[in-house]
Amino acid sequence: MTPAATAHPRGAAAWARDLAMGARFAVGGGREGWVRTLLTAVGVGLGVTLLLGAASVPHLMESRQERREARLIDLNTEKGTRPGAGTLLYRYRDTEFRGAVVHGTLLRPDGRSPVRPPGVHTLPRAGEMVVSPALDELLAAPGGALLHERLGRTVVGTIAAPGLAGPGELTYYAGDDSLTASGEAHRISHFGGELPTAPMNPTLGVIVVVACVVLLMPVAVLIATAVRFGGERRDRRMAALRLVGADSRMTRRMTAGETLCGALGGLLLGAGLFLLARRFAGRITLWDVNAFPSDLTPHPALTALIALAVPLSAVLVALVALRGVTIEPLGVVRQHTPRRRRVWWRLPLPVLGAAVLLLTGRAGPSPADARLHPALLAGGALLVLFGITLLLPWLVEAVVARLRGGPVPWQLAVRRLQLSSGTAARAVSGITVAVAGAIALQMLFAAVQDDFVRVTGQDGTHDRLTVTLPARDAATSRKAAEAFRATAGVRGATAVLSASVSAPADRGARGERGSSAAPLTVGDCPALRALAHLRSCKDGDVFLVQDSSGAADGGSFAGTARPGGTVLLHDGPDGPRAKGRPSLWTIPRTARTATARPAPAGAVAYGIFATPSALPVPDLADPLAVATLTIDPRVPDAAEYARNTAARLDPAADVLSPHRTEEDSQFASVRTGLLAASTVTLALIAVSMLVSTLEQLRERRRLLAVLVAFGTRRADLGWSVLWQTAVPVALGLGLAVVGGCGLGLTLLRLVGKSSPDWSVIWPVTGAGAALVLVVTLLSLPPLWRLMRPEGLRTE
Repeated sequence: MTPAATAHPRGAAAWARDLAMGARFAVGGGREGWVRTLLTAVGVGLGVTLLLGAASVPHLMESRQERREARLIDLNTEKGTRPGAGTLLYRYRDTEFRGAVVHGTLLRPDGRSPVRPPGVHTLPRAGEMVVSPALDELLAAPGGALLHERLGRTVVGTIAAPGLAGPGELTYYAGDDSLTASGEAHRISHFGGELPTAPMNPTLGVIVVVACVVLLMPVAVLIATAVRFGGERRDRRMAALRLVGADSRMTRRMTAGETLCGALGGLLLGAGLFLLARRFAGRITLWDVNAFPSDLTPHPALTALIALAVPLSAVLVALVALRGVTIEPLGVVRQHTPRRRRVWWRLPLPVLGAAVLLLTGRAGPSPADARLHPALLAGGALLVLFGITLLLPWLVEAVVARLRGGPVPWQLAVRRLQLSSGTAARAVSGITVAVAGAIALQMLFAAVQDDFVRVTGQDGTHDRLTVTLPARDAATSRKAAEAFRATAGVRGATAVLSASVSAPADRGARGERGSSAAPLTVGDCPALRALAHLRSCKDGDVFLVQDSSGAADGGSFAGTARPGGTVLLHDGPDGPRAKGRPSLWTIPRTARTATARPAPAGAVAYGIFATPSALPVPDLADPLAVATLTIDPRVPDAAEYARNTAARLDPAADVLSPHRTEEDSQFASVRTGLLAASTVTLALIAVSMLVSTLEQLRERRRLLAVLVAFGTRRADLGWSVLWQTAVPVALGLGLAVVGGCGLGLTLLRLVGKSSPDWSVIWPVTGAGAALVLVVTLLSLPPLWRLMRPEGLRTE
């Protein structure tokens, strides 16, 4: 039945009829029809998958925080807890293994029914431990023997999901009968508390809002590109319908129905892909971020918004695209004689976006004021990126219109671009927007990172380790040094005792040490020479070592660290030999002044340096043995051998790797989250670009087969396809650099920075170019198949 014969219905009935007809064309138009619909559904589905993932972020963050708070120990509410049937002692016992942090907790129950951590069914006894599934897998692996030796306990169970922040977390609970209610061990009666939450830094708030726009804008571009797959064939079919009696309104409604069918298919496919990815989410870790499948639950309101917005946006894009097409009974004319795109209405959009951002920065008394409005900030960034998307087709058309001459592949590519520059621009618009946004974010990160990174003063080399363990006597440091020197992969080790002393009169009403406490370092001459410039040294010598500021002779403890002065070694009744009286020591008048040198680990030691026979070491208050190790980088797992030796010397030993810098926790969390989200976004952009490229090749199948049949070399056609991709990509990346720099400079001014780091531009641009190159190479095998003579056949 022809459309003319069924043209009687009006209003909603006419819409329903024509939409249904368009849907029939989408799924029942033969092989060409369902392939085109399938490609559209794949393109839309990839975008929907990413949108559903973004809609799951709130639930993901909330679930992780709930599980972390459920196992939290709040010492403020546990003060004064007495032993009981349900109490236990605990102590944190973290370690590091091959760059990964292993969280550990030692437990000792006080009674028969102690409280249990979340996810632990039975508390481990002494010599036993329950571990997370990821740690259990690591310990069972061939390379986990070193870690198993360090932990030194038998695995008797695993921790369930309620006790883990994520499936990839490395953590364990171990039984330890040696714990006592002193030092770092504490008694608790329950698990659970609230994590301290600090307000988001305004600068980080700017980064988060802009990042959301940068990550989601390419998704919108990809969906808009996907719904226009097969546009030329669809327009020719609509022209045939006009020939049998359909009017222009009917053809537009049919186009909307066909597009709506592909979009709804994309919604279903995207939901299926999301559920599939969700099922395997626990096995994937991106930038140390992983999640349980149950964490990836989209917010209901956001899910409903996606389900409504995607089909409506798809239909709107398809109808807007028809404005430049005249569908007549005798054919399709695209803009009659091709009319050049105008730039006058495209250029104001990014300029307006930059103006909105600058006005947003003036909303508060300072550029980084907390009252920055997120909606204005997101709107300004969105206008800039949307303006870049609109400028790309104009730029590609303006450049290719001026290209002439060259080899055959180049001429084929240029002519194709001149005839359909819009299609080529749409294919690379997603990566253009992504690169522009990434450049802006990288410029912002590079400018503000100094505000969130503290320089520690350590050298940060990977061949240094510092080991700290409780010391009982002067022999502790010596034994530690000997044990580490005998450890595989350790090239050198020095060890000293570290404590502090104070002036006898510098005690408060309760006996606390005052502000004039002086550092005290005890060691043999070789160990002291590693920390200070000593002209001569023998056992019994004492030195007053100045740091770079001269604190030893002009600082707050100048009256304490002086020759002939008397200091307190221990001022409480619990000292080893104090017997309730303070332990006093007089600094020899022969003590000499020396200058500190950077320690092997990078820190600077200063204060009172003494050799073992110069003072009564047993009277020191809580001395620590500090060993500095030099690791041989040529020995695999040298650092792990050293950590195992430290654990054998004392289970309470701390092993630290020196770091040049320390990052703010909020800054590190934001950066990690953005890296993980960017990785997923770029992967989906690559897949969507591949689908778009295959769709374009499929549309030109007959043309390619005809050219080959007339004698065109396959290599020339292959190079022409490469040039058709390379020219828009080069122009798109150039526009991305300009637009990204402009957005980045605007954001820098917004947060009060004025020194951009231009070096961050090229890695991002190179990554975008490499991504396009990979997609192009993957499209070559289908290209060779499409050049076969079978491509001349048609339905």
